[in-house]
Amino acid sequence: MRIIAELPLPECKVTLFSMNQKYIIKFEQGQFEQSYKLSELDLTGGGANEVFELLDEEFVASVIERFKTMRTDFSSTYKRHQ
Repeated sequence: MRIIAELPLPECKVTLFSMNQKYIIKFEQGQFEQSYKLSELDLTGGGANEVFELLDEEFVASVIERFKTMRTDFSSTYKRHQ
């Protein structure tokens, strides 16, 4: 797996990897991360730029909301087991 590009956003870090004819888009925020896989064959050959075009405001906003849910869920389970 190799790093193709990085995109620092105010809310999180985005890293684009390439592995086995797939792009892996990894979002990181603190201790949490989300990954999305996309076949290179599903794109028209625009590489990293084409992948980053998919990351529009609406999608990034849903990723950020999911991080909030992840944080809440983890905090809840942690408190239950204290």
